[in-house]
Amino acid sequence: MRTLLIATRNRGKLEEIKKLLDDLPLNIIDLSRYPSVETVAESGETFAENASLKASGYARQAGVLTLADDSGLMVDALDGAPGVHSARYAGEGASDGERTEKLLRALADVPQSQRGARFASAIAIAQNDGRIISLSVGECKGRIAREPRGNGGFGYDPIFIPEGLTRTFARLKAAEKNQISHRARALSKAAAFLRALTAASRDV
Repeated sequence: MRTLLIATRNRGKLEEIKKLLDDLPLNIIDLSRYPSVETVAESGETFAENASLKASGYARQAGVLTLADDSGLMVDALDGAPGVHSARYAGEGASDGERTEKLLRALADVPQSQRGARFASAIAIAQNDGRIISLSVGECKGRIAREPRGNGGFGYDPIFIPEGLTRTFARLKAAEKNQISHRARALSKAAAFLRALTAASRDV
């Protein structure tokens, strides 16, 4: 069984990705298996650039097939912020709650009709030598709630209401979220690539 490194230390993200790839013949691990790896800087200007940087950088260090995701929230009323800075929006080391609180403060005077937003995700897969062999993107439109609702998910999930629904991501069951989320949409394309890759490996 081929090993796939998910380039994250975020347990919530890891579990979400594992559920979406659970039908593939892969031994899925995360960065906790490589405590001495150097952190790859997310210095790109787009989600795709950051995902590629991470996939390539960690694949070269670990020497295994690596999948990296970069995702974030873009809010219309904030000109697309926090965008690629979503994870660092409230400063390095800030908690999910602190980031959420800062965003809600920034939108305190914004009416419901102008609270549109979208989650975007890019997923890159790199061979063990660091060469990018797949890049997928996904998006989910919605709006920002007035206050956090729900205890599920992670990140900005408690304040993001996906288009067509009245519940935040954090109030959806995992199976519901995994049908419509930005990461699920990007991962469905990545999973198709990995399915073909593992099938080819078995045929060799």
